[in-house]
Amino acid sequence: MIRRALFLVLALCTLAAPASAKDELVLGMTQTPGTWNPLISSMLAKSLISNMTARPLTAYDANSKLVCLVCTELPTIENGKARVIDLPDDGKGGGKKGMEVDVEMRDMKWGDGVPVTANDVAFTLEVGKHPLSGVASSEGYKRILKLDIKDDRHFTMTIDRVTFDYNSLSLNLVPAHIEKPIFDANPAEYRNKTAYDTDSTNPGLAFGPYRIVEIVPGSRITLEQNASWTGEKPHFKRIVVKIIENTAALEANLLSGNIDYVLGELGLSLDQALAFEKRHKDKYDFIYKPALIYEHIDTKLDNDLLADRRVRQAILMAIDRKAISDKLFEDKQPVADGPVSPLDPMYSPVARQYPYDPATARKLLDEAGFADIKNGVRQNAKGERFSIEITTTAGNRVRELVAQVIQSQLRQVGIELRIKAEPPRIFSESLNRRQFTGLAMYAWVEQPEGVPRSTLHSEEIPTAANGWSGQNYPGYRSAEMDKALDAAERQLDSTKRRALFADIQRIHADDLPVLPLFFRVDPFVIPKALKGVVPTGHLNSSTLWIEQWRWED
Repeated sequence: MIRRALFLVLALCTLAAPASAKDELVLGMTQTPGTWNPLISSMLAKSLISNMTARPLTAYDANSKLVCLVCTELPTIENGKARVIDLPDDGKGGGKKGMEVDVEMRDMKWGDGVPVTANDVAFTLEVGKHPLSGVASSEGYKRILKLDIKDDRHFTMTIDRVTFDYNSLSLNLVPAHIEKPIFDANPAEYRNKTAYDTDSTNPGLAFGPYRIVEIVPGSRITLEQNASWTGEKPHFKRIVVKIIENTAALEANLLSGNIDYVLGELGLSLDQALAFEKRHKDKYDFIYKPALIYEHIDTKLDNDLLADRRVRQAILMAIDRKAISDKLFEDKQPVADGPVSPLDPMYSPVARQYPYDPATARKLLDEAGFADIKNGVRQNAKGERFSIEITTTAGNRVRELVAQVIQSQLRQVGIELRIKAEPPRIFSESLNRRQFTGLAMYAWVEQPEGVPRSTLHSEEIPTAANGWSGQNYPGYRSAEMDKALDAAERQLDSTKRRALFADIQRIHADDLPVLPLFFRVDPFVIPKALKGVVPTGHLNSSTLWIEQWRWED
């Protein structure tokens, strides 16, 4: 899925110093968040930092196993902590089933010493459900019909449906004692007034192993150990995250020693890492982690040029994705046929695939009403030129190269493509409000067996009326897709669910609201002295286990 005075730190170690003598770890990444509030926007840059300062209730580990981070035991139907129930009659016929999930929270404290309690859960849900709060997607919050608080650390959630992922409780908690007065004063202004942005170094905003003590916008974030953290003690006293949006400059800082380690999830591009390995393999460990990261191009379906699915199919067939993968990524990033990775157990190989076929692309464009060509550019019967803009993130050399290749290839079929590169924060904001005009190239990071509801369901289209909640940025509406998404979520039997996932992939491939490019491989270039970094390859990044990172000279 995007975020961002030179601060030079020299780690001085004597030969006799123990391995733990390195108190400070300097990290690098390419983006800076537009907000630090964990509920607002969905930038990877923000989650990489917030994973060090807080924890979701549950997360998937490096083996794609769901584990408790804030809860003490994963609630399941088998252990009796989750159960299917009959919901009260809603006046529309009744007979609906839902679920109750019992949760016991660990003994944890915010950085100001205030306990993390079920009241924080209740407030987080209140913010998530409010139509004006500005959360990235409100759907998951609205599904929770009731929160029955037993005491500070025990509560029961009542969910409005039966789902296979009922115990994937990915709530990112916010402190009620700090944020609730701000929210209650004006929910519509909450996203602009949140203490996460107006008082970012307040210790009460963190309950993870670290807390933020300094933010220099666009330059660095400094974190120090959180004295109230009740888990495993972290090895580094301080972590500095430097924001260097140009990937070439990021590599130069790594080589010069200004940075100890570049975060694998949001740092060096794959081609950089491959070249870097040939020159420096004696000093670093290299891990190329196949990931559930979906590089793609959103199409703005409100744009008349893109409304006909034959046009979208033509654009995809005019792009030689295999050649791009071969030349830029040494064939390490497989071409994507849809939003579900072959690494995911729900992947289906039967959906329609689009080979590189510019001849068929030209034929489809002719059929869609763009048969006339003047000065090398197609136009329709109204005389409208097929000239369209693709927006992507600035500073990412590979994305910029891919955009240029696509521009050249689309020119061969009569489409004029204009490239617009924006700073990641600006790009993210324009996506959230659907302000891109034609095409938008970026990546989603998925969780294992994740139903792509927030990106494909018609109820997830961000609008002013819903407070720009949702991640269906193309504006895709399909009753057939909505039905398949809803059914997949509700199906507990994995074999039957796999068939529904196959439907999702088939419908997506036919309609192409999103043009699939590649499934990414994350390159982790880890200094040999840095231990404990374990790539996950999915939504829950390696920094969720930052307390296990250590330096061993």
